[in-house]
Amino acid sequence: MNNWFKSGTPWVWLNAGAVSISLVMVVGLLLMIAVNGLGHFWPQAVIEFEHRTGEGAEPERVIGEVSRSETMTAAAMREAGYEVPEGQDVVVRHLVKRGNRDVTGRDFVWYIEDAMGEWRYPEDILVLERTTWGDFFGYLREFRSNGEVIGEGRAARDAFETRLPESLAITREIQQIERFDIGNVNFQMEQLRLQRRALERNPELADAEREERLAELTAQRDELQAQYRELESRRNELRSQVRGFSLLMETMEGETREISMADVVSAWYPNDMSVAQKMGHYVRSFWDFISGFPREANTEGGILPAIFGTVLMVIIMSIVVTPFGVLAAIYLREYARQGPLVRTIRISVNNLAGVPSIVFGVFGLGFFVYFVGGGIDRMFYADALPAPTFGGPAIIWASLTLALLTLPVVIVSTEEGLTRIPSTIRQGSLALGATKAETLWRIIVPLSAPAMMTGLILAVARAAGEVAPLMLVGVVKLAPSLPVDSNFPYLHLDRAFMHLGFHIFDVGFQSPNVEAGRPLVYATALILVLLIIVLNVTAISIRNHLREKYKSDSD
Repeated sequence: MNNWFKSGTPWVWLNAGAVSISLVMVVGLLLMIAVNGLGHFWPQAVIEFEHRTGEGAEPERVIGEVSRSETMTAAAMREAGYEVPEGQDVVVRHLVKRGNRDVTGRDFVWYIEDAMGEWRYPEDILVLERTTWGDFFGYLREFRSNGEVIGEGRAARDAFETRLPESLAITREIQQIERFDIGNVNFQMEQLRLQRRALERNPELADAEREERLAELTAQRDELQAQYRELESRRNELRSQVRGFSLLMETMEGETREISMADVVSAWYPNDMSVAQKMGHYVRSFWDFISGFPREANTEGGILPAIFGTVLMVIIMSIVVTPFGVLAAIYLREYARQGPLVRTIRISVNNLAGVPSIVFGVFGLGFFVYFVGGGIDRMFYADALPAPTFGGPAIIWASLTLALLTLPVVIVSTEEGLTRIPSTIRQGSLALGATKAETLWRIIVPLSAPAMMTGLILAVARAAGEVAPLMLVGVVKLAPSLPVDSNFPYLHLDRAFMHLGFHIFDVGFQSPNVEAGRPLVYATALILVLLIIVLNVTAISIRNHLREKYKSDSD
């Protein structure tokens, strides 16, 4: 036994066991996120049952989806205010998504299984995804055009299914006009306003020249206003077309509600869908989640702005941190005189990697946003003051803050890569007549490129998931526009942005409807993990390519 311990075999098995447990935990976590997140987009069956509220009371008809089920003790249920039959120790309860939040005020309700009647699956139950108030569950009774009934029962369903694709196309055109076309006109009008203010504040211009330029700006403004009126007229025309059609829906209480087609985002009959139809609905719903914009306090809609903001921030951060980290490592390893000062700098760099990220956020807010951004506004954007241009939260300051946060990782990785290169390579290059600079940039740096990429990979992995510092320097709950558009200079680094990590925090912990946002938290977390994997795989591919390109006998 002593020889067995001395051989080191137990520690090998212990290490292998620890690695195996870690892999199982990581894979299990990813599977849990994937199942809970991706399952949200599958059209669930809608049940109908009678709920008995008490002796002598009329049963309540309930329509909805079973979100999840739990087994609870009877004592705990009684303490929560539920009526549980005497002598019963265990109770099964189901969380039912009833939708219709504008009708009932609560779209998620717990029901005890013993008080639920037989579950039925009517094929004519219609589920509507709406722009506001969440999903609507009910029966389609009439389809109307400008208040006139053009179909009832089956005829209403046929007319609705015929009209729905056209209405969705019109809705997408309305969103295009509101989100991009009108936004571009407003951006250009704001630029004209700033130019006009600059002319009025410029004392060096002659009155005649000022009047001439102001007249030119007025003509441009009138042209933009004409474009705005044209877009607004087109938008109102499209709205009237889609609002002319409406649905008369019957709720589970037996009441009827008229819903405009303009409020319908998607519609399906979950109990009357084949497997192929469900798969098609699943793909469309997932694509809408990836490519759409958020709605209803981020608990509905898509996450495209968050994906775009996360990727753009990581790219800008990588562009900034890589050259600074590499140059700092080269100086410390190749040029700096090794002594107490350099050792102190290395210790400081290593300690900097352990500073809490929120501290970097506070530094970024004070230095980048208030000092640098405020100074830029006073020097170059005084006409826009007191409204900040660069003196407020922006994607550029978030990227620079994360660059500082990940700088120690790049420095340490690059310096380790430089250290591993044998001195014989340096001496051989110098012996052949190359200068120190030529040796460094043509031989040493290319050979250490894989180590530099390793540092960048670690920096990307950390930066993509950081949230705390971003809350202070750039990220917002809902960004009105993307940092990239068709207006010069096309890339607007002064704009705030959305981030997947903050989106997860906001939906999971700040949402007014926690149950509705729960599956979106898992889905967004899965997208964030996949995004980090894609970024890392890209960097790893580049590293491997460089490693093969500069492979030598010293590797």
